[in-house]
Amino acid sequence: MVDKALVNQACLTRWPICSLLVFGGPFSVGLLSRPGVEKNGGIVFSSLRLVEMIRRQLVSHPSPPFPALSPKFSRIVAQSALPCRTSLGRRESLTLFASVFASAFLALEPNTLKFDLYPRVSAAEEDEFQQEEERVIQIFQKASPSVVFIKDLEIPKNSTNSSDQISTADDDDNAKVEGTGSGFIWDEMGHIVTNYHVIAKLATDTRGLQRCKVFLVDSDGSSFARQGKLIGFDPSYDLAVLKVDVDGHKLKPAVIGTSSDLHVGQSCFAIGNPYGYENTLTTGVVSGLGREIPSPNGGAIRGAIQTDASINSGNSGGPLIDSYGHVIGVNTATFTRKGSGLSSGINFAIPVDTVVRTVPYLIVNGTPFRDRF
Repeated sequence: MVDKALVNQACLTRWPICSLLVFGGPFSVGLLSRPGVEKNGGIVFSSLRLVEMIRRQLVSHPSPPFPALSPKFSRIVAQSALPCRTSLGRRESLTLFASVFASAFLALEPNTLKFDLYPRVSAAEEDEFQQEEERVIQIFQKASPSVVFIKDLEIPKNSTNSSDQISTADDDDNAKVEGTGSGFIWDEMGHIVTNYHVIAKLATDTRGLQRCKVFLVDSDGSSFARQGKLIGFDPSYDLAVLKVDVDGHKLKPAVIGTSSDLHVGQSCFAIGNPYGYENTLTTGVVSGLGREIPSPNGGAIRGAIQTDASINSGNSGGPLIDSYGHVIGVNTATFTRKGSGLSSGINFAIPVDTVVRTVPYLIVNGTPFRDRF
């Protein structure tokens, strides 16, 4: 007769999966439905007794994990198996004892098994993850005040304002939003660098109805909006410069880096306003260098940076920055899946070295250097 206290102790082991395997393993193959099994009530208690004895044997002999059975232990196993042999075939008995042995093995204390089914991250790895997370947060907090949100507006035809005048609140309320984009602050005087295709309607406006409204933040964190005046543009590099009135505000220009020493695989970050969601950060790596992409005037922009940092509609003109928060490119284009409008993860930025060569001439002359003669 099996001691009930022994049964209770076996059922209350640390891992309930012991009992699950004892009942679920053998019985899931239809053993309970075999004729005569229900008459042998000792099968369950014998199984539980066998589980407990195997567990004790393994605990007392932790190494090797599957020790040879002692003579006493073998007799107990044989006695426990007697009820089973009267009603179960050889295959069912093997299934039963395999489940029982696995149950006993799993019922051991975790420190006895010397392994963890749920590996935990070490303290050093947790610190490394936390430091990386804090670094990305600091990069965004440092760079985001230099990023602006640009709205391309078309004011009503009956408006009396000319393109050189500041639009009124009524004009803004009645204006139609033709598109949105991003840009970044070039200097403290209010020059804003963006893509030409973001302000193309303003650049080609012949009716005086197009406006660009720029939303930005000063160095104190105060948000304000100004109308952007087009200073110069260069469609061949998809670049343009706006200027806003900064009276009463001190701006924080973006920190300009270099694109000459970039490497495939290094981290990069895109900040912009995709679909009008301001100050959005996406992360990725430099996926390729020296790419060629089409320009708005039908030519080719050579030397573009390829990245998998997500760039969507509204990101155009925003900065691509490195791990130091320095601008390494101007986000300009993305390949979309045909018919879906969704980004394919292949995105491009104009290298900042090209921007540095072009923007000063646009600020001074309004046209690129090659078009002056």
